[in-house]
Amino acid sequence: MIHNLSKKNSIANLYLAQMRDVQVQNNRLLFRKNMERIGNILAYEISKHFNYKTIETETPLGICNSNVPDEKVILCTILRAGLPLHFGILDYLDDAGNAFVAAYRKNHKDGTFEINLEYITCPNLDDVTLILSDPMLATGASIQKTLDALEEFGQYKELHIASIIASSYGVKQIQRLYPKAHLWMVAEDDELTAKSYIVPGLGDSGDLAFGRKVQE
Repeated sequence: MIHNLSKKNSIANLYLAQMRDVQVQNNRLLFRKNMERIGNILAYEISKHFNYKTIETETPLGICNSNVPDEKVILCTILRAGLPLHFGILDYLDDAGNAFVAAYRKNHKDGTFEINLEYITCPNLDDVTLILSDPMLATGASIQKTLDALEEFGQYKELHIASIIASSYGVKQIQRLYPKAHLWMVAEDDELTAKSYIVPGLGDSGDLAFGRKVQE
């Protein structure tokens, strides 16, 4: 199921426009803050798909019935670019467990690349709702590699993949590989370069959030 927030106008459009703007990108603090804000919005939207239960809440004047989430949630992100988005989601889903994956793109001289995973920490995933966040969904290779690695930690019952920008190619790949997953994005961009960078995209989200790496 595809959820493209740009199909309806919202404040998320402004946050993403600022993230794309080369005149604004020098402000790392604002870039990270906008990622967190988008994480807040995605968490709110995703929460509409949770199971809920009714509880009694005692107020100073009486008893009120309240519908609250009845869901065990695990949040997972891919270091380092996904951290601000992850913490934005965690701000709203503050009881969620957390998983982290260290992955990077290893480029080859012929222009090809592969995704390498070096570290993973994760709680048990049996019967949970898993929310995997990665700000830029280009080819879907990082998502696939991460989900393959998470299999040893149990079988989740529902999967949400949360991105800020997704390429049309990546969307099709995720639909093909994980047809039951919910795929969330703020925008879908049509083009991928020969090196699998999204166009118009916004550049390297990890570098813009935390500074350039010594080596690409």
